[in-house]
Amino acid sequence: MAAEEESNSLQYTPTWVVAVVCFFFVLISLVAERALHHLGKILKHKQQDALFEALQKLKEELMLLGFISLLLTVFQGLVSEMCIPTYYVSTVLLPCKKHSEGKTPEKHFPRAINHRRRLFSTEAASDHCSRELHIFIFVLAVVHVIYCLITMVLGGARIRQWKQWENEIQGHLNDRHVDEHHTSFVQHAKGWRKTAILSWTMSFFKQFHGSVTKSDYTALREGFIREHCPSNPRYNFHDYIMRTLQVDFKKVVGISWYLWLFVVMFLLLNVKGWNTYFWLSFLPVVLLLIVGTKLEHVIIRLAQEMSEMKERGETAQVKPSDEHFWFKNPRIVFFLIHFILFQNAFELAFFFWILCTYGFHSCIMEKLGYIITRLIMGVIVQVLCSYITLPLYVLVTQMGSCFKEGIFKEHIHSSLTTWRSGPRDQGSG
Repeated sequence: MAAEEESNSLQYTPTWVVAVVCFFFVLISLVAERALHHLGKILKHKQQDALFEALQKLKEELMLLGFISLLLTVFQGLVSEMCIPTYYVSTVLLPCKKHSEGKTPEKHFPRAINHRRRLFSTEAASDHCSRELHIFIFVLAVVHVIYCLITMVLGGARIRQWKQWENEIQGHLNDRHVDEHHTSFVQHAKGWRKTAILSWTMSFFKQFHGSVTKSDYTALREGFIREHCPSNPRYNFHDYIMRTLQVDFKKVVGISWYLWLFVVMFLLLNVKGWNTYFWLSFLPVVLLLIVGTKLEHVIIRLAQEMSEMKERGETAQVKPSDEHFWFKNPRIVFFLIHFILFQNAFELAFFFWILCTYGFHSCIMEKLGYIITRLIMGVIVQVLCSYITLPLYVLVTQMGSCFKEGIFKEHIHSSLTTWRSGPRDQGSG
């Protein structure tokens, strides 16, 4: 055994073998790096900012993967020397359980458990588990970026359909066209003013049919402009919400520390018989329905306020305010959508990772009915988020007390940022 290990050592490996292997690794890495760099230049040239930001995030996740791989390589010797009592390794919190005491573990335990049982007993096993772990982290990061990209592209395509409304409003600012839409918008409030339960019920069902109407868009647009830029009634509100969507996409495509804690928690709860991932697949759908209902209810509340102003003989207009949102903070909606997108990506990434690593019949994969349900839930979340919740979020969260970063065009925002940082730089000098 010692002679075999010595023959496999780098000290006794021909130098041309080492050089060739090293050359191919470096070549593949350089080709991949230059390809990503060239793709980024193409996206910048075509002004595809959202796609460019997704590419940047993918690079960050690749760097994170490399760092994790380095840590696993450096500390795999230390991990292999750790000792855990056999009872805890073989009986506590297992994703699969042995069917019979009389048969060998290799026959009834999937590879996942076999390696997990030996994780702290041999260096080879620890290296194998470490490699599978950081592969899962890489798959999760890539799936999250791709999933967010698809959601934002589809949602953005739906929001671009409102461009026609913006053009029509711009061409009818001086006639009764806008007043007619105000009257239609106020109809939201009739019959629901004193019935909170019915108002919330209406909000729930409205998100599935006509979630954003032309009357909604017209009234919210005018309310925003009167509140934040009254001197410019022709302000292009549609371009503004598209810019805010791009700004938010730069944030939502990232993976924050609390999301990684979420991954650790559910990896811990992946215990045989609990069906954790099956029940978890319903969470993003429920959250999306709650968020969509809340956003629709904000529209109804604004319409109710408008109706009350009209009855008092005041000028009826939408009054943006943080009071309509949870804890007076519109950003909570953003964090919920961020979590929903990541959680759904986690479901899909975990499924494909188990499928490719251990096979379809692994006990970690659960029953066929559970698998189909999880995949269907993933599709439902994709559709709901892209075509309902995301457009609602982009429009309704503009009704907070403050405007967002995208209110200025990119070149104006850059100029203002330079202007604000200028005096500090001069003062520090």
